[in-house]
Amino acid sequence: MKKTDNFFLIHNFNTVPEVLLSYCESYLIVDASTDKNTENQLKEKGLTYIHADNTGHNITTYFEYFAEHYERLPEVICLCKGNMLGRHLSEEYFRRVYDNKYFTYLYEDKDSREKFSKIPDADIGNKKAGISSISSLVTESQYIEENTSWYVESPNHPHRYFDNFDDLLSFIYKDPVIPRYCLFSPGACYIVRREQIKKHSPSFYRNLNKIMSYELNPNFPSEAHMVERMFPVIFEAAYEENEWMNDEAAFDKKLLERVEIIRKKDEWNGKRFKRLRKLIGQHF
Repeated sequence: MKKTDNFFLIHNFNTVPEVLLSYCESYLIVDASTDKNTENQLKEKGLTYIHADNTGHNITTYFEYFAEHYERLPEVICLCKGNMLGRHLSEEYFRRVYDNKYFTYLYEDKDSREKFSKIPDADIGNKKAGISSISSLVTESQYIEENTSWYVESPNHPHRYFDNFDDLLSFIYKDPVIPRYCLFSPGACYIVRREQIKKHSPSFYRNLNKIMSYELNPNFPSEAHMVERMFPVIFEAAYEENEWMNDEAAFDKKLLERVEIIRKKDEWNGKRFKRLRKLIGQHF
């Protein structure tokens, strides 16, 4: 098997990604493991790694690397997770794409293909095929999901600055299309080119990290789910950025405004549902 000259940037958590490393000539493991034995194994095997705080997801690893290495970015970067093979895509699919020099979605889920494909009229009554979903597949690696921000309702993923995808998108860009659907790679693993990364400034990436790393209680922020669904927009769209995205001090001031906006919205929603529960209780 030929090793690719694509640079592998690997976010790692409690695993030793040796199979992944067999595909590349150069790489960096950014290890956020909480299991001390993992770091010992990485060291014993002589693997190239640095330690990073665990934010609960991989996106902050990528964006921090972009900002820190902005003037010396590799030409093509494979954004990987240490446990990516077998979880987000099969090794068979990865072998077909790992050397790509263009924007590539590193995602594949054969088990869901029937569920996420169009149902032929003749099969409407087939219980296996007749599954309704807010999600679908465009190609074997492109996952599309109705833009409902459903994940914000999860008690496992707090939100501090934004409570829906649309508001965050409009906060980042001037006059973006608010999509009915989000096309993305679940897991945020892609092959991306240097010029796509450099569409944005180092401050842009550092600022986005601020809204995805403020808390891990009990899990990562909902805002990380939003940015995960925004990767193709970040790397492929030609939207003009709002000026505070490239000014860290101005961005910090805007975030303080967002905290108050969300606090009031959450307070209002809490009161509204309390009233609704009262009304329901009166009728049952």
